Amino acid sequence: ILDYFNYFSNDRFSYFKIKIMKIGKNIFLGKKILIYGLGKSGISTFKFLKKRTDVYLFDDDQKINQKLISINQVIKIKFDRIIISPGIDISNCKLSKFLNKNLDKIYTDLDVFYSFYKNTSIAITGTNGKSTTAKILFDILIDQKKDVRLIGNIGNPALSEKKISKKTFFVIEASSYQLEYSKIFSAKYAVILNISADHIERHKNLTNYVNAKFKLLDSQNNKSFAFVKKNDQLINKKIRKNKFKPKIYKVDTLKMNKLSNQLNNKYFISDGNKENLSFILKIASNLKLNKTKLFKTLNNFKGLKYRQQIIFDNKNLTIINDSKSTSFASSESILKNFNDIYWILGGIPKKGDRFKLSKRDCKNFKVFSFGNYHKQFSKNLRNKIKIKKLKNLKETLKEVFFEIKKNKVKKNIIFFSPAGASFDSFKNFEDRGNYFNQLIKKFLNAK
Repeated sequence: ILDYFNYFSNDRFSYFKIKIMKIGKNIFLGKKILIYGLGKSGISTFKFLKKRTDVYLFDDDQKINQKLISINQVIKIKFDRIIISPGIDISNCKLSKFLNKNLDKIYTDLDVFYSFYKNTSIAITGTNGKSTTAKILFDILIDQKKDVRLIGNIGNPALSEKKISKKTFFVIEASSYQLEYSKIFSAKYAVILNISADHIERHKNLTNYVNAKFKLLDSQNNKSFAFVKKNDQLINKKIRKNKFKPKIYKVDTLKMNKLSNQLNNKYFISDGNKENLSFILKIASNLKLNKTKLFKTLNNFKGLKYRQQIIFDNKNLTIINDSKSTSFASSESILKNFNDIYWILGGIPKKGDRFKLSKRDCKNFKVFSFGNYHKQFSKNLRNKIKIKKLKNLKETLKEVFFEIKKNKVKKNIIFFSPAGASFDSFKNFEDRGNYFNQLIKKFLNAK
C-alpha cells in the first residue's frame, strides 16, 4: 500500500492515508531513518524517534554534531524514510541528487507527529498573519480551559511536546516549507488566511507555492473543515479548479462580524489584523466557544514581538516594530490606513514581490531604505514614491527623527516594516527587531 500511496498525486493522499491507518501500522516504527537538518525540528525529531527506530543524522554543516554521518555513508545506506527539516531546499543542498532519487521516501516532522497523534488540530497557513492568528487562537483556547499546545513554524517543534492526552488540542502554524514535502499529515481544521507571491526563490514558481499551501486541504476528508479567505484571487482560482473533501467556509474579510463591535483593542485597527480577527471569529463560532471569555481574551491580546508591535505610543508619536515583515503585502495594511508615516525599508527583497498600493495611497507616507538593496526597492516603488537612501538602520532613524522635528506634525508614526529578509545584516528577524528597539531607546532617551 505504501508503494501505491507514493505513486499517486496529492489529491489521492486522503484515500491512501486512510488505508494505511486501517492496517494500524505506524510507517516510522522499526524503520531505518535519515534525519536531514539539525535545526529545532530536526533535533526534536531525533529525540522523539531515537528509542523507537534506527536513526541516522546528516547536516550540511558537518561540524555541528559528532554523530553525523558523511555523504558517502548516506549514499551507501538503504534508508526507508528520510525526514527533512523545513529549511532544506532539495534543489540546493549537499544531498540534492540523493534526495531527488528518493522523493518517495521524504517526509517531515509533521508526518511523524501525525503518525503518532490523532488529536484534534487546527493547522494555519497563509502568506501573512499565520503566527499572530495561531497565537490568538491558542490564547483563546487556554482561556476556555482547554489543554492546548501551540506548535509548528511559530518556533515550538511538534515533536517536543510532552504529556499529551486524548483531549490535547493542537494549534499548528504550518509554513509552505513544512507542507511542501509532507505526505500524510492532516488536520481536522485547516486555515488558509491569504496567498500572495512569496518564497518564489524556494518554490520556483507561484503555482508550486499555492499547491504547497493547499496540501492542508488535499489531505483532509469529508469530516474535516477548512476556512479560506473569500476575497483572495489565488485561493478562489484553486478552489474553482479542484474538488476538495472538507466543508469549506469562505471568510469574508471585507465584512466585519457584528461581534467585533464588542472589541476595544487598537491592535486590531490595521486591515491585516482585522482579517486575522475575521478568521478567529468564524473558527470560534464553529467551535462553539464561550463568547464572554472569547472577547476578554481578544481585548487583552497585545500582539507578537516584531509583528506590527507598538513599542512606543504617546499623543505625538507612535512607533511600530514590524521586523517580521519580509514582503510588501505585510506592510500595506498599515500604510493605507494612517497618515504621516515614516516607513523604513531594508533587507533582501523577495523575488516576485509587488507593491500594490496606488500613487494616491502613497501620499500618506515617506519612505527610507537602508542596506544594499536600495535599487530593488526603488524599482518596485517607481512612479509612486521616492525613497531616501541611508547607509544603515542607525543613520536611517537619525534622519527620520530629524525630519519629524523639522516638520512639526502633531502626530507621527515611525513604521519599521522592512519588506525584506533580514539575512543581509542580521541573524534573523528577531535579531533585527531587537536592534531596532535598542536604537529607539537611545534616540528617545537622547531627546
